[in-house]
Amino acid sequence: MKALIAMSGGVDSSAAAFLTQQAGYEAVGCTMKLLDGPPEAGEALKSCCGLDDIEDARAVARKLGMSYYVFNFKDEFSEQVIGRFVRAYRNGETPNPCIDCNRYLKFGKLLRRAEELNCACLVTGHYARVVREGGAYLLKKALDASKDQSYVLYSLTQEQLARIRFPLGEMRKSEVRALAEAQGLVNARKKDSQDICFVPDGDYAGFIEGYTGQAGEPGDFVGEQGEVLGRHRGIIHYTVGQRRGLGIPAAHPLYVRSLSVQDNTVHLGRKETLFSDTARLTECHWIAGETPPGPVRCGVKIRYRHPEQGATVYPEENGGALVVFDAPQRAVTPGQAAVFYDGDTVLGGGRIAST
Repeated sequence: MKALIAMSGGVDSSAAAFLTQQAGYEAVGCTMKLLDGPPEAGEALKSCCGLDDIEDARAVARKLGMSYYVFNFKDEFSEQVIGRFVRAYRNGETPNPCIDCNRYLKFGKLLRRAEELNCACLVTGHYARVVREGGAYLLKKALDASKDQSYVLYSLTQEQLARIRFPLGEMRKSEVRALAEAQGLVNARKKDSQDICFVPDGDYAGFIEGYTGQAGEPGDFVGEQGEVLGRHRGIIHYTVGQRRGLGIPAAHPLYVRSLSVQDNTVHLGRKETLFSDTARLTECHWIAGETPPGPVRCGVKIRYRHPEQGATVYPEENGGALVVFDAPQRAVTPGQAAVFYDGDTVLGGGRIAST
């Protein structure tokens, strides 16, 4: 049987390719070419999925005796990932583009490409596990909790889980590097990427201004009583919970409470005003394939590195849900995902619309 291996040029996907071969598959390597970028996007786009990454992936494929392809998905990435990222920020939200990349590119476009190449499965270097139980597929956390990536995979369907393999799910990162080094892979010691791939310097507002050619529109900072406290640089420069970079003198620290696109205001308040005991979700997805008929007790993560918190999720007929937390949570942020867990099993998740 053939397996298509998504290779980013990093050590994880390279180790996954080797393990797939060891499992008896005819492994076919590929890299998604996602960026050259429009001229107005500037230098930031040149650091992601660039020639160095492609050459590292190609070198590993050559070392392992694999066929290797580069697939041009630039248009889809621009539309489904960068476009959504830019629109969300301009709408006062703080998105996680890795979720959209997994949903629309890796396990959308690339999985269809695997089918076209008659590959039995798509293999990636994600730290997560797929387990078949009682005729259904479960998405579970990785054994290495410090590397677990199940949060960004909550949108996977039963059909996709049946065709996906995560060879690193039972391994620790140290074991993956040791394996790659033992096999003489060129990227065994390559550093992990930490930032959003197309904004490597972390300046999201600067990227958006360069990408769109439009500067942020200044507006008012507004306090807890509706009083104007000063002027902001544009909503794209701020996110819920932010303290730094406000430039507003006050007797106590001020934080961003909320963003209002309608009147272009950034609402500030003291730390205690950041807490909420609810989150309103849209675009909910349940991995089992069916919306639960009633409330669900579970743990809920509201950010990638946030430990799940006890909560009750109340599903709604329109594809939304209301999350009621056992204890108020700090900076529940529109645009982020709320992901539901039952122990180490991912139940599903949705996009945070409001609190």
